[in-house]
Amino acid sequence: MDKGTLVEVKLHGDRRLAVVERPEGKKHIQVIDENGTAHVVHPREVEYVVKVDPESDSPVKYSSQKIPKFTAEAEQYIDPSALEIAWELLSEDPDQATVSPAQLANLLFSDTSAVATYAAYKLLSEDKLYFKSKGQIYEPRSASQVAEIKHQIEVAEQRAQEVENFFQKLRDKISGEAVEWTSSDRRKLESLERYATHGNESSDKSVAIDIFKTLKRDRTETAAFNLLVDLGIWSVHENMFLRRSQVPSVFPEAVTARAQECLDSPIIDPMARIDLTHLHVYTIDDESTTEIDDGLSVETLADGRHKLWIHIADPTRWLEPGDLLDLEARRRGTSLYLPTGMIPMFPPVLATGPMSLVQKQVCHALSFAVELDEAGAIVDFDVHTSLIKPNYRLTYEDTEEMLHLGVEQDLDLLAKYARLRNQWRRSQGAININLPETIVRVDPNDTDQLTLHLLENSFSRQLVAEMMILAGEVGAKFAQQNSIPVPYRFQEQPDLPSEEVIVQLPPGPVREFAICRRMTRGELSINPFRHAGLGLDAYVQVTSPIRRYSDLLTHFQFKAHLRGEPLPYQEQDLDTLLKMIDPATYEATQIERQTVRYWSLEYLRRQGKKVWQALLLDWLREDERLGLLLLEDLGLKLPIRMMRDAYVGESLNVVVSNVDPRQDIINFEVVQAPMLHAN
Repeated sequence: MDKGTLVEVKLHGDRRLAVVERPEGKKHIQVIDENGTAHVVHPREVEYVVKVDPESDSPVKYSSQKIPKFTAEAEQYIDPSALEIAWELLSEDPDQATVSPAQLANLLFSDTSAVATYAAYKLLSEDKLYFKSKGQIYEPRSASQVAEIKHQIEVAEQRAQEVENFFQKLRDKISGEAVEWTSSDRRKLESLERYATHGNESSDKSVAIDIFKTLKRDRTETAAFNLLVDLGIWSVHENMFLRRSQVPSVFPEAVTARAQECLDSPIIDPMARIDLTHLHVYTIDDESTTEIDDGLSVETLADGRHKLWIHIADPTRWLEPGDLLDLEARRRGTSLYLPTGMIPMFPPVLATGPMSLVQKQVCHALSFAVELDEAGAIVDFDVHTSLIKPNYRLTYEDTEEMLHLGVEQDLDLLAKYARLRNQWRRSQGAININLPETIVRVDPNDTDQLTLHLLENSFSRQLVAEMMILAGEVGAKFAQQNSIPVPYRFQEQPDLPSEEVIVQLPPGPVREFAICRRMTRGELSINPFRHAGLGLDAYVQVTSPIRRYSDLLTHFQFKAHLRGEPLPYQEQDLDTLLKMIDPATYEATQIERQTVRYWSLEYLRRQGKKVWQALLLDWLREDERLGLLLLEDLGLKLPIRMMRDAYVGESLNVVVSNVDPRQDIINFEVVQAPMLHAN
């Protein structure tokens, strides 16, 4: 191209006019733009050569200083609305299949000068609606194609407006203004939640990344978490353990609807129940417990002997194997107990209503009857479906007081047999461990209300525990006697420290923990193996069918046998189900532990530099001086890196030197006593 030729070139995606200056090497040319800046381009980057007129191949000769004037003159011609008129005329003319810039200039402007033709070229080349390029000429699109493109443009504009509105809402909300989220907004926020939960593994991370870019925030899970907190969508104490899990925190609509149907139109009870409403029934639980799944009675027989009754709530009265409620409970595996509240296995309208043993109401139960000999061994037992009417809704504290006063003969008898059973189990090799336990509670509506309560090892709790263990032994005997496949709970014999080793340890928590560390994990099996910890040859968990699915399976089996009907599950069926629910149950346990630890660390964080009396329970890795502390006032067991020599059982005064609950970090520093507490 000759020097001075006016051309349009594409530079870094930007189209602009320039004047050819000279060849640059064998294949390139140098051009000068309107600012006098030189650019080296390949001829294929030349989009358009400005000609004198359409009848001539002579290019317009220009200087770069005159480009602004040429551009201004061309702008006077450019009117995008005129392009629609041209399209309508050309698309209706069967003889006009294509159009060149010069022809369009003549049609629109009656002018084919270099300026007018360039203006027409600009209209055609920048148009995405009416014409499509075919080299140096352009073809009108069909009416249907134009309509479809218009629709796409409208949709894109609408989406762009939604996006702009969304980001404006984000800014407004962060500034403290009230906003109303649309369904489209909520989908974007859910993407942000997934990114905060799963990071780069989230399926739609691109949405979250766009949010970070627009708001100029870091592209990290922590940044996403903080943004959700700033937006008021998450709490600063959001339970990320629960969010990262597969545990559902709400029930599907179909399940809640089915629960309501159970209330409105309960299924016919197929069981022939014995009427035990004449018995005094005690339900003993924490005051906050809402799922009441066990009650206790004593029946004095005509010959003066006593029959113990352990009544267990009968949730299978309201559902059948394989129905919607059963499948949902199977999916969950267990109720989840968190410091902030409970996530039940069944919808609350059932779990805390007709499934529970509600005081002064006639309730459906599975009742375990048992007689003991003088040593505490079982001499007779039976299992019945029953109707009961709980008389006393007691807390553990209530029970302690009533036992102290001796005002309830039946309760005193239950206490007597609980002590007898404990002695008998010890004679059978039961391993009792007495370590402090802590209850962590948080008001879900006001997380500033955080308390740690050291659980007293009261006799009333031992009483209930012994009766539940007794029911489990009866359940195992009943299953074996009648060849009923059930999930047995077993625990292998642990390799406990020798008596010589134990006596060398300080009595109390250190000794108890040395035994606890050697205990094996409890497991489920369809075979009746020995439970070493309880001192029983066979044991079945039957006492929590509202909140533990394996217990529910046993109830289904027992009730089918009592009706004389085929069992819903054979051994292979049970084995398959146990393998299905085991991951969910294990995950729930992990979430409970992690959440309790988070709030325990948060409690300590709020206490500042308070001095805590602690006990070095044991070494976790003695070569690294990593030990395990027991904070005696709280019952918390936490790691400590010792910076000086120490011995197991040593009493220490410690302060928290660094704690970050979200990162699961806590460090202690040993201080010399006495030291004043810091507020």
